[in-house]
Amino acid sequence: LIFLLAALSTLLLSEETRVVNLTATTPSITTNDHWHKITIERIQDTEYRLTDDFTKTSRVCPPFCIQPIKPVPGVHNIEELELIDFIKNKIPSKKGLLIDARLRSWYESETIPGAINIPFKLATNDNPKVISKLFSLLGAKPNADGTFDFSKAKELVVFCNGVWCEQSPAFMRGLVKNGYPAEKLYFYRSGFQGWKILGLTTVIHKANEAKK
Repeated sequence: LIFLLAALSTLLLSEETRVVNLTATTPSITTNDHWHKITIERIQDTEYRLTDDFTKTSRVCPPFCIQPIKPVPGVHNIEELELIDFIKNKIPSKKGLLIDARLRSWYESETIPGAINIPFKLATNDNPKVISKLFSLLGAKPNADGTFDFSKAKELVVFCNGVWCEQSPAFMRGLVKNGYPAEKLYFYRSGFQGWKILGLTTVIHKANEAKK
């Protein structure tokens, strides 16, 4: 009982000293990432500054050009709060997937908790067998005539590095070109840079550890 009270006191103290929440009523959420429980929250140091490549304002264009808000007609646009709700509700219910469409090296170095890596080049591949395997992974069912039944295909939130990165737009264009319903796609255009600017929790898969 003493240990339980001590743990409860520590938790209450932690919540009382929290100054940076997700919203006015939500301090944090929890999710699973590679079978590890992860708390998604914001960095509490209000003086914190990013120091990595995501502090850059300008990159050579092309190829790092500003991307349109709708790279494919019919896709939905979401930002951080909608993404957090998606992570909290759609992923655990197996109705949705969070797709990091960047090359695997980017994904392994740091990504958003709960994301799986499907590099954009898979979706833009012209090999029907590759597309068939990809669509099956995403919940689509093959029909006898070579088409797919997308009625139970998953909703996908897709992101890459940020508004200057074309990897996730290319991923979505590839999916839709091959028949995936645009209305099942959600574009997190701000991407990983937007996530980091808000000081939200990230994970490093190479080291299998979480950081903010």
